[in-house]
Amino acid sequence: MGYIDVSAVSLTLPDGRPLLDEVSFRVGEGTTSALIGANGAGNSTLLKIIRGEVKSDAGVVQIDGGLGVMDQFVGHLRDESTVRDLLISVAPPRIRDAARALDAAEDALIEEETTERQMAYASAIADYADARGYEQETLWDQCTTAALGIPFERCRYRMVTSLSGGEQKRLALEALLRGPDQVLLLDEPDNYLDVPGKRWLEDALRASQKTVLLVSHDRELLARAADRIITVELGLAGNTTWTHGGGFGSYHEARRARMDRLDELKRRWDEQHAKLRQLVANMKVKAAANDKFAAAYQAAQSRLRRFEDAGPPQARPIEQNLAMRLGGSRTGRRALVCEQLELTGLMAPFDLEVWFGERVGVLGSNGSGKSHFLRLLALGGSDPDPRAGHLTTVGATLAPVAHSGVARLGARVVPGWFAQAHEHPELVGRTLLEILFRGDDNRAGQGREEASRALNRYGLVEAAEQTFESLSGGQQARLQILLLELSGATMLLLDEPTDNLDLVSAEALQDALDRFEGTVLAVTHDRWFARSFDRFLVFGADGRVYESDEPVWDESRVARAR
Repeated sequence: MGYIDVSAVSLTLPDGRPLLDEVSFRVGEGTTSALIGANGAGNSTLLKIIRGEVKSDAGVVQIDGGLGVMDQFVGHLRDESTVRDLLISVAPPRIRDAARALDAAEDALIEEETTERQMAYASAIADYADARGYEQETLWDQCTTAALGIPFERCRYRMVTSLSGGEQKRLALEALLRGPDQVLLLDEPDNYLDVPGKRWLEDALRASQKTVLLVSHDRELLARAADRIITVELGLAGNTTWTHGGGFGSYHEARRARMDRLDELKRRWDEQHAKLRQLVANMKVKAAANDKFAAAYQAAQSRLRRFEDAGPPQARPIEQNLAMRLGGSRTGRRALVCEQLELTGLMAPFDLEVWFGERVGVLGSNGSGKSHFLRLLALGGSDPDPRAGHLTTVGATLAPVAHSGVARLGARVVPGWFAQAHEHPELVGRTLLEILFRGDDNRAGQGREEASRALNRYGLVEAAEQTFESLSGGQQARLQILLLELSGATMLLLDEPTDNLDLVSAEALQDALDRFEGTVLAVTHDRWFARSFDRFLVFGADGRVYESDEPVWDESRVARAR
């Protein structure tokens, strides 16, 4: 087993802004620690510093044990790499270097078969064997069988692009958790995994004796797998960290206690400071009236100076202060009626009634038609009535959804759509201020001051001059929610809304939905988020759509001809 020891690490960004200020924490042997924080707080940068990819301005990082790393990009690889290339990328350095040298020698020999290149190829094979590369291939066979159901020899040259995001993630995680490295850095390991995959990861982390530091925003995974929570706290002089020695279940209570303690220390310091200043002022008056108080006056000054030189206690960290105000309004009692609705080529016909004010979770495997269903509703249903507000500016930009049967929105239902992949071509190339200034058919334009106030409530005011496509995933998600607020939507159609949100933003969204006067339908794989829904519409593996009072997470991929 190994450990990670981060001591007084600081980093200033190229534009002069301090990002990290004397960050210190330790990940003990055999523990799983989660690194959490606001979008853009420096979580991924801190992982890059630990692995040596980014050099810090100050501080020391010590790692005991071999280091295995999974990057955030695993899951959306779109290059020409193969399954073998992916496994090589997460292998120990000696095996990785030997495998790439062997590939280069083989390519050179294929290009021109000379004695020199034959000797180089033979040497590369020997080096690969010495690095225990062939033993590693035996382990890779176990990994591909577990993750893909295929032996390594049958899939080693299969293109990674033929794998789903979840399959890519599972394969890399299998290799790291089964491999020899004793210390693992995992950046968003749960992204792209479905719920059964996330449950597997949680069980694997709990069973592993490796030392693991992971970045994740999945609250259920944090609660089930993390022994300690390391929070990146925002600060004007750079961000710092605070370590909660327990799991996520006790995290919020411990954090409130920490904030109360910091407030109390600051209050006591301010009181003592005020008393000392008053003492100096009193001694000054007395010394001016009588020389025998001169020494006491000087002593009081020295005492105040020493107190001020020692400085105040640690300041309370800057907290994200998001104020999401999803308003909504009354609509007809039947907000949505579906009659023998069939999404062509996706699911069998089904009936559905959704009443005003209900919160309905839409569940099922990837590719089952959940997003198509929401997009059909965002288009205004099967026969939208523009006079009733069913056809919105955003809906008018969406591609038609092939279907039969009826999906009818109720009276005064104005759909508001949150796109999972943030697909909003109408926003591309425009800054946030321009988007709010111009408005659209469902949203009035705002002046600069009013727009800045709205952006500030969503933590976006510093990005006001950035274009939509230049924002991070979390920032794009918060902007979409702001636009829903301003659009006057009375039915929210949310497609994986918490995927890119940090913990504070996800909890702010849940609070806003609790206060929303309207109807909500949401596609989600977020088990924590799903707890807040009234009932569930499940897209089943057999092509049926059915209702459930409890979330159903074990539906497999829909079986149909492809």
